[in-house]
Amino acid sequence: MAERLVVLSDMWGAKKGLWITSYLGYLQQYFEITYYDCQQLANLDVIVQSADNINRAFVEGGIDTAVAHLLKKEKEPAHYLGFSTGGTIAWKANLIGLPMKSLYTVSSTRIRAEEEKPSCSTTLLFGDSDVYRPNQDWYKKLGIEGQLIKGFGHDLYTDEKNISKVCLDLLNAVTKKPKEGKEEKSKQIKIA
Repeated sequence: MAERLVVLSDMWGAKKGLWITSYLGYLQQYFEITYYDCQQLANLDVIVQSADNINRAFVEGGIDTAVAHLLKKEKEPAHYLGFSTGGTIAWKANLIGLPMKSLYTVSSTRIRAEEEKPSCSTTLLFGDSDVYRPNQDWYKKLGIEGQLIKGFGHDLYTDEKNISKVCLDLLNAVTKKPKEGKEEKSKQIKIA
């Protein structure tokens, strides 16, 4: 039976998310996928769909609403992949009890304000030019590592080369079998 993968969109959801079809097309061959449009999960009704308006709606209660809805919808441990706001929603949901096998976030805004790390193996990916990425002190304080991709900003997840990297990272981590008698030092994603 295939592993479950829950995918959470960026703040635009399906409205500007043609890039997500590349992820879903590749990953559906290997995972049972559940996809959430974060605007729908947050019950956002933003009349003027500008980045500032959508961001404000998430900050002023949308993230909390999305977290609450995710907690109601998901009860079984699964692997999670979150883009930008979607990664933040998954992170916060895990901190208050959402069971996860792993969390892979790409350009996740607002996690830099978090003071606790998730209770599962976590992979953080940012572009080195992303103004929303956490600083080195944050990584040290939380005892977590991140990956940077040179030459990219916040929307690195829409680039085909990075789409391939994320998909291969997920697939490799899930299919990697630990050596007998030895525990893996870095368990990014593990099959239960």
